[in-house]
Amino acid sequence: MEAPEFKDFAKTMVDFIAEYLENIRERRVLPEVKPGYLKPLIPDAAPEKPEKWQDVMQDIERVIMPGVTHWHSPKFHAYFPTANSYPAIVADMLSGAIACIGFTWIASPACTELEVVMMDWLGKMLELPAEFLACSGGKGGGVIQGTASESTLVALLGAKAKKVKEVKELHPEWDEHTILGKLVGYCSDQAHSSVERAGLLGGVKLRSVQSENHRMRGAALEKAIEQDLAEGLIPFYAVVTLGTTNSCAFDYLDECGPVGNKHNVWIHVDAAYAGSAFICPEYRHLMKGIESADSFNFNPHKWMLVNFDCSAMWLKDPSWVVNAFNVDPLYLKHDMQGSAPDYRHWQIPLGRRFRALKLWFVLRLYGVENLQAHIRRHCNFAKLFGDLCVADSRFELAAEINMGLVCFRLKGSNERNEALLKRINGRGHIHLVPAKIKDVYFLRMAICSRFTQSEDMEYSWKEVSAAADEMEQEQ
Repeated sequence: MEAPEFKDFAKTMVDFIAEYLENIRERRVLPEVKPGYLKPLIPDAAPEKPEKWQDVMQDIERVIMPGVTHWHSPKFHAYFPTANSYPAIVADMLSGAIACIGFTWIASPACTELEVVMMDWLGKMLELPAEFLACSGGKGGGVIQGTASESTLVALLGAKAKKVKEVKELHPEWDEHTILGKLVGYCSDQAHSSVERAGLLGGVKLRSVQSENHRMRGAALEKAIEQDLAEGLIPFYAVVTLGTTNSCAFDYLDECGPVGNKHNVWIHVDAAYAGSAFICPEYRHLMKGIESADSFNFNPHKWMLVNFDCSAMWLKDPSWVVNAFNVDPLYLKHDMQGSAPDYRHWQIPLGRRFRALKLWFVLRLYGVENLQAHIRRHCNFAKLFGDLCVADSRFELAAEINMGLVCFRLKGSNERNEALLKRINGRGHIHLVPAKIKDVYFLRMAICSRFTQSEDMEYSWKEVSAAADEMEQEQ
């Protein structure tokens, strides 16, 4: 394919993308296919001769779309949002064209330097403490990871390296194996499963701290730390979640952070979903205590109109992560080392895409005011759905409405709610997923689409209500 044909193909694809997104609410949100649907639709082997791009375009609707769950439909309410916008899509086109692998500064200076500046822009939008920002002139700085799961693991490995070094200085007679066997980390019982997975991958024990009203308190964290200290263990890491997956609850960072500081425990803040809301001043009280954190992470690719993958992570002292990951073969060395970050030392993989372009395009083409308006609209839609829910005496809220998430259930048994969810998703008009806290099963309704209007909330509630009506009629 040469440039003239590429231009025609790309223009056709841009038209297809715009048409798809602008009319996405007309599509059934959940596909009706069964596992294995796709294989019979395409040949058993790749073609020997090139095909026409027009044939590829035709096969998108025939082969791909029947098996797509439409995450950007206003009728999609599962999980949390994954962001999408035209500026981010265009930025990904440019990233694909430049196609650099920005593991060092010299591998593509613009790739590294734009990321440094974009992370400062973003940090300032959240009013993060200056110690997290590269522009402060201190040690701190930001990096774009692929996911919040990676950020949690990277922070854990940095905390682990830091604690091992400290303990070796105190107990030079202990070998590393002995120290690692004593390390213990902490998180709320409402923390994301990726935190537990980080512990498994990091080869350390992680302890779950019982939450109070779905939120981890400082006293509970301190009690767990003191118990482990009494048993000869070495506390080294704690994850404070701001916006849990189950119910969007907020751990008490202003309590847990000082406890971590007191016991020399690395505090990592996971605000994967809710962190985007901190660009709005009225929500910043939920990150009170952020000055006590060692690392902070949220996903612009969830709620800030930046397409996946773009997970923003800041570290007050990146040297612990850099030193933990520093493998420096001759072929990756360059004359400017030390003058700018080599982001390969800040992450698990070696290679990395030019992801900062997406942030640059979105922040410039929306502006902070429009991004704030997007967050506020979603929060208001959640309140609207919550009002519809509590107005129906058959239903109850399972948790406080936070951000763009409503947790609700039919009054009665877990089995009734499992049946309700199965019926809602079986109808195929909207899509929800469940959660369970303290053996109470409930449905989660997340506002996910940037196309959502108030009428969509009314439509989704009518779907829930109709499914409940059907259950009553059958009984």
